Amino acid sequence: MQLQQKFEALARNQFYGVPVKNFEFAGREQLTYLLNAGLKPNSKVLDIGCGVLRAGYWLIHFLEPRCYCGIEPHQERLATGMRTILEPGILKSKEPRFDSNPNFDTSVFGEKFDFFLAYSIWTHASKRQIQTMLNGFVRDSNQDAAFLLTYLPSSWRHRDYTGDQWVGSSHESDVAGTIAHSLRWIKSQCAERGLIVRKLSRDKAHRHRWLEIRKLAAR
Repeated sequence: MQLQQKFEALARNQFYGVPVKNFEFAGREQLTYLLNAGLKPNSKVLDIGCGVLRAGYWLIHFLEPRCYCGIEPHQERLATGMRTILEPGILKSKEPRFDSNPNFDTSVFGEKFDFFLAYSIWTHASKRQIQTMLNGFVRDSNQDAAFLLTYLPSSWRHRDYTGDQWVGSSHESDVAGTIAHSLRWIKSQCAERGLIVRKLSRDKAHRHRWLEIRKLAAR
């Protein structure tokens, strides 16, 4: 059974945090964005909010053993991805590592990563949580690392979120929702940490707006 058909059957009676449409394509497209940013088989990748392994499926197959790490506090979704989305034997041969901390603590793996990935995470995370992720990137990544993420830019239609809580489906809530953040604010937070921001194109799967963040001395 193809991956898309597998997920459609799996999600027929339950929501797993991501749209059913384009599940396979969207995961593969995230891999493409990372490849365009310089991803190699021996790169160390941290997938923040890896969920049912929509992108993780492709990354785990592409990367060398123990190079993929994922954080997902919704343990049921993660278990479903490990048990159902991945084929038998992949966990043993590729040795991906996972953690379920809900605090965006990227230090738990004791690694220096080459890539951070946060697809459709900043569309739900508060500014405090984004600051935690940026601090983690500064601390837990190599000098030439890249942080690839998607976000919803604030506008007259989508107000800049000023709350302090995660908004949307999670390990604690079944209520859907998305939030927006000011690109000016994101750039200011990055500048304070010696980081630069580059806008990338929207993806084709869900029209998400991509950003790439790197350390100033990397280039």
